[in-house]
Amino acid sequence: MKERISRKFSPDWCPEPVVDDFPDFVNLYWKAWALAWDHVKKCEGMPQSPFMDEGFANDRIWIWDTCFMVHFCKYAPDYFPGIESFDNFYQAMHDGVVIPLKMQHPDNPPLFAWIEYEYYKLTGDASRISGILLDKQYLQKHYEFIENVRSGQKPDYAVCEMTAQKEEFGFRWTGCPNGMDNTPRGRDDYDLILWVDLMAQQALSADCISRLAETIGADDIAGEYRQKSQQYFKILNEMYWDDEDGCYYDIKLQAPYDKVKIKTPASFWPMIAGAVNSEQAQKLEALAKDRDVFGGAMPWPSIARNDEDFCDDGRYWRGGIWLPTAYMATKALNRYGFLDTASELAQNLLSHMSKTYISYEPHTIWECYSPTSPTPSSAKAKEQVCRPDFCGWSALGPISMLIEDVIGFYDIDAIKNQISWNKHLPGRHGIRRLKFGGTITDIIADGNQISVSSTQDYSLVINGKVYEVKKGEQTFVL
Repeated sequence: MKERISRKFSPDWCPEPVVDDFPDFVNLYWKAWALAWDHVKKCEGMPQSPFMDEGFANDRIWIWDTCFMVHFCKYAPDYFPGIESFDNFYQAMHDGVVIPLKMQHPDNPPLFAWIEYEYYKLTGDASRISGILLDKQYLQKHYEFIENVRSGQKPDYAVCEMTAQKEEFGFRWTGCPNGMDNTPRGRDDYDLILWVDLMAQQALSADCISRLAETIGADDIAGEYRQKSQQYFKILNEMYWDDEDGCYYDIKLQAPYDKVKIKTPASFWPMIAGAVNSEQAQKLEALAKDRDVFGGAMPWPSIARNDEDFCDDGRYWRGGIWLPTAYMATKALNRYGFLDTASELAQNLLSHMSKTYISYEPHTIWECYSPTSPTPSSAKAKEQVCRPDFCGWSALGPISMLIEDVIGFYDIDAIKNQISWNKHLPGRHGIRRLKFGGTITDIIADGNQISVSSTQDYSLVINGKVYEVKKGEQTFVL
């Protein structure tokens, strides 16, 4: 079974955020890393050990949780084995390796290709991409696994039967494998809908496989998966998009495939996949900002605030604020250039998490948050509270969203050797010990003066203007 690592956590392993105007955010950042270190586990017989553990059960692993944890582990890759944890899934599912831990939901959201692409951008490790695309073909195999999965199947490595199944215009699924356990989507009749997120996640996977293949010159793979993504984009926009509401919805299982008009953050999966045009993107941004839908001081509830099934106490996925879907939707806004909206919502979300951390006991980071007060969300049963010490994916807010959206380093790209910065905060802010590719850099803004030190040359794009950073120390005046 799983065992903790005995070594003590050190802040020196991680980038150091500088945000003078938000000291509570910095405190929460370090709390998240310390809690995440408790989730680095080892288990004899696993292909990859140590690995990142989600913290639900001692005898199983989850795809959904592990994928989102990589989005913050990538900032301290020498100590937090995020991407390496994928090998436990790849080898069990696609190589037939027998592992001592069971997989909870093999038909969890297929996010491996997206995460591999984002991790590659930060590390620039092309050898890994060649291995998983050309040698092992793990990403293609997982794409095909989802395409061909049948409801009721239960592989030897799985805890429970799978529920996903492809139909002519989409996928059947249910709440727990989907990840949004007790979501009221379909008004609780999961068997009668096709789920917009699995369609969009397959499109996202195909898009990222194509982009990864392009970077290593595998043009045949790039072309094949670009075509697959475009086919899914077409179906999403013809059948799942509602232009009047400016939203993607689930649709009924059978003709005439009516839309099931329940707004959740799942509506943003087509946006992160790149399926939307500029007009659609503006309508989705409006939903993100709307206080009656997903916006406001406590943003990204798991169902729109004006929906009949919204619960003030959260009730898990009936209003609770979850960091994985909040992070995804924020990245979707970034992809389409809505940087200021993404920053505002991220700052509001971190304020909510910080207030909860300070005012609610025990003082920790929670699995999900109330959409109406600085408290954790209730669990599926109103009388219970969700899980504490959840880092786990809840570290996405204090770590990744602080770096990428509040401080504003929204695109860190080792492939291009470039950092793009949406510099919008007034006070002293920046980051130290940021590692990307083979470079370690400090970037600190104090008013219009930017102090930078770096171990290598790279390009720093500040609000659209390019500054060439040289190895050593330098100062830029905006």
